[in-house]
Amino acid sequence: MAKYVLVSDTTLSHDYRNFPLLDFLPSAPSSFLPGPVYSYLKGRPPKDTNGRATFATYPLRKLESALLKEYRTDEIVVAHEDHLEDFIDSDTELIGVTTMDPLGLAPLTMSYSILFGTDGPAWVAKEFESLMKRINRARRGKKAKLVVGGPGIWELTVRPESLDDYSIDYAFQGEADDIACELFRYIADGTTPTNGFYKGFQTFDSNFHKQWLGHEKFITRYQFAKQFPKLDEIPPIVNPTLKGFVEVMRGCGIGCDFCEVTLRPLRYYPPMLVRKELEVNVKAGIDHAWLHSDEIFAYDHGRNFVPNADSLLELFNVVMTTKGIAHTNPTHGRISIPAGYPDLMRRLSEVMKASPDNWIGLQVGVETGSDRLAKIHMPNKTLPLKIGPDGTWQEIVWQGTYVMNKYYWRPAFTVQVGQDGESIEDNWETVALINKMSESEVDGRPFEFTITPMQNVPLGLIKNREFSSITLDESQLAVYYASYRHLAKVAVRDAFARGRSGRDPSALSRLGTGTLIKYGGKLMLRVVSSMCKKKGLDLEKAASYGLDRKTPQAPSIPAI
Repeated sequence: MAKYVLVSDTTLSHDYRNFPLLDFLPSAPSSFLPGPVYSYLKGRPPKDTNGRATFATYPLRKLESALLKEYRTDEIVVAHEDHLEDFIDSDTELIGVTTMDPLGLAPLTMSYSILFGTDGPAWVAKEFESLMKRINRARRGKKAKLVVGGPGIWELTVRPESLDDYSIDYAFQGEADDIACELFRYIADGTTPTNGFYKGFQTFDSNFHKQWLGHEKFITRYQFAKQFPKLDEIPPIVNPTLKGFVEVMRGCGIGCDFCEVTLRPLRYYPPMLVRKELEVNVKAGIDHAWLHSDEIFAYDHGRNFVPNADSLLELFNVVMTTKGIAHTNPTHGRISIPAGYPDLMRRLSEVMKASPDNWIGLQVGVETGSDRLAKIHMPNKTLPLKIGPDGTWQEIVWQGTYVMNKYYWRPAFTVQVGQDGESIEDNWETVALINKMSESEVDGRPFEFTITPMQNVPLGLIKNREFSSITLDESQLAVYYASYRHLAKVAVRDAFARGRSGRDPSALSRLGTGTLIKYGGKLMLRVVSSMCKKKGLDLEKAASYGLDRKTPQAPSIPAI
């Protein structure tokens, strides 16, 4: 039987009806979102092949590939969540779990908790707890150790007692592509590693300086050794991923002071290596390439973060000429590049075959409508443009959205409240930006974008459980209200069109999903409106604030 059994947090493995933003559904409080509705919108679980996950999350596939450098395929199992217990027996030495938000402390999850004033667990936390209980029942009386890793490990560093609560033997923090085999041996049988591991974890002070704290249940890379694998030490996937997900780069480099990703070194996958991974997915019947980066426009970038048009176009040309690939979209990017380089966006759109029937989605961190906050917390996010000479932050965001929509890109924006040094005026500037864009058009079409408000909660408050005492002032409530007012508008306008999917041929299912999205958006707005009104927000002011301002000038852009 399997030596090592791998599984993902179950909230990461469903298709969420292939509707944008529903992937964030598990962040909702379980006390607010009824179980039957959550279960329906969560969609289908991944397929299985003899109990193994036919498609798995990208981190698990990377870990699987790293282990296969030394172990046989029958010794490594990426288990389907419904058949996990089938692979855990007396021969199993280690069960590895990758997770994104195990305790429900991620920004969006915390935002819902604070907005709705609930102490009840989010669905993501309930599902993680359920998975831990299943695993512990399955390994009871056996030697298998339970190890948890992935981007959500930071939550366990602020709540280390959760390791005991869930009978987790170890939590691993960091990238492990080059040391996975050594790490698993070390955990499974206590073998002394060649390079050593640190018993503890990394954290960061308020100035983003690394700190190392010892803890017997945490493992990370030795603090005086190499911290990250080199590009040639990262093995390509050998089995298909969920939603055609592949990586094109690691790191970001932009330097926002609220994001740890910026501290990771930049590494760029050559286009032909990206194609190699895409071909694994194509062979399994996937025709979409979901290209992950933390900042796609920084791919092989030039000085001062000038985009490298040649490298970007080569990358997407290789992707779109890969036999079997019909569609693609990157995951994250900054808005300053569409604002400042419309011709690059036009050329990328041509390569990616963007059209009214093929919108390109992209997650974009706008974070604020305030020039002052943008300069304090994310001064490089506008590069190579600069606030002042190239316009206000709001003008850059508006123009970038105009260009994206012109060429059929749909941004999914995030904004924050509760940032360090934030003022009432800063938040009203964010409201003005949302309202102005919500009423804007390009070529007679309304601006297409979503906007998700998130609470910036300092780690100190999370550690002390004081986040439950956070109260939102009028300006912060106005940001939430403006955001959900726009989202309700989008839900009504796009629910049925966006609910279509070639992977879901059921007309009844599409109708059901579209109906829930449409009326769910309206219901969410009613709930938020009622809460904001009770707390003293002038809804009329919040709905109209900033609309009397002059609309920014549309950039001069080439025809597609």
